[in-house]
Amino acid sequence: MSGVDAVGWLATAVFAASYFCKEPAALRRTQALAALVWIAYGVALKAAPVIGANLVVASLALWSSWAPGPPEALGSPDRKPPIEPAGD
Repeated sequence: MSGVDAVGWLATAVFAASYFCKEPAALRRTQALAALVWIAYGVALKAAPVIGANLVVASLALWSSWAPGPPEALGSPDRKPPIEPAGD
């Protein structure tokens, strides 16, 4: 296995590991780390689409891991069930 292949497999492993994160912020930061490794892989391959896509993913994952979200956001433990309309 080449060094470039190893970087690709490392990125895959980090991304897969993100699914074991219990906290949403930890999941997003782990996915951002995986995206950064994918960027390194893309640079090694000179693959602009891999670099560009993962720049977007890393940026959004990092931003959303620190950005305050509304309590009613999906997946929030404070989310309340929707109010059912009164039946006729």
